[in-house]
Amino acid sequence: MRHRVTRGGLLFLLALLLTGAGAFLSANNLLFLVFSSMLALLLVSGFISRLVLAGLELELILPEHVSAKARTPAVVRITNLKYLTPSFSIELSGRKDPLNDTPSILTGPVYFPLIPGRTAMDANVPVTFPWRGRHHDNLFVLSTKFPFGFLRKSASVELHRETIVYPSLEPHPKAEALLEQIAGEVEAQSRGTGLDFYRLRPYELTDSARLVDWKSTAHTGSLQVREFSRDELRAVEIYLDRRIPADRNDWFERAVEQCAYLVCNLSERDLAVTLRSQGGEEREVYATLRYLALVEPLAGRISDAAVAAPEDPAGVHIVFTLAPEAFAEAGWRMEAD
Repeated sequence: MRHRVTRGGLLFLLALLLTGAGAFLSANNLLFLVFSSMLALLLVSGFISRLVLAGLELELILPEHVSAKARTPAVVRITNLKYLTPSFSIELSGRKDPLNDTPSILTGPVYFPLIPGRTAMDANVPVTFPWRGRHHDNLFVLSTKFPFGFLRKSASVELHRETIVYPSLEPHPKAEALLEQIAGEVEAQSRGTGLDFYRLRPYELTDSARLVDWKSTAHTGSLQVREFSRDELRAVEIYLDRRIPADRNDWFERAVEQCAYLVCNLSERDLAVTLRSQGGEEREVYATLRYLALVEPLAGRISDAAVAAPEDPAGVHIVFTLAPEAFAEAGWRMEAD
């Protein structure tokens, strides 16, 4: 529990000192009565503010998938465990972790004017995790100036929960250019495929006039188009090289973020994406993001034995490495530096 005297409290203390000095110097009973009332008011203020903060339970409800450096909608729930006594004028704010210099995930304070007894109050708040990885503890501060605003009494609350935060999915110029390059190459591969007849279906606005089946249209009285089966497209393989020098952690973090950005956006375009790395291979998008959230670099230089050959030598390859020669020798068709 911490105390901080507010500006109003300083004025009240000044008035208290002047009244007490006047009472002792003049021996006036009326001033002594006023002085004692002011002292009682100050003591009652501290007792009530402590009672207001007592018996509060804090819960942070996060969505299932959270990425770093992005404003994520969350729900803060404060429960008043006291049976009869309500809590007034509660402010919830974040606190920086002094041990590892981690900023608070709460971007701004949240105000609760009244929390009745045995009642839970929810508030929608945006939270921002500063980096990827496993977050164990989050520090918050509950404070109040109730009832008279003389003191701001605050209590620190530490939530012990584990949250897996995915890498940042914010677009980068290089990642966006690479994404468009991959999409263009996959589209070029798919042209001229799909020659096997699949079905007849009603015409849609996005369909080409060349696909209209006029015989079926004449029979049904409405436009019908021929739909062909799509040939299987070549998958996109992304290899994240974890072996880097000790002074290139910044490069590794950028590579992890670009991998996560490509995996998400390529998956949204219904492309099969495989992420490979030393000691890991993932194909499902959320399993891949979880792997990227927890992956750590490996010290040492790349050897020929450490680089596995690609599954599809003719497919689309994206390699994030500081030693492209080793991957070229292993059969990777390099698409980018």
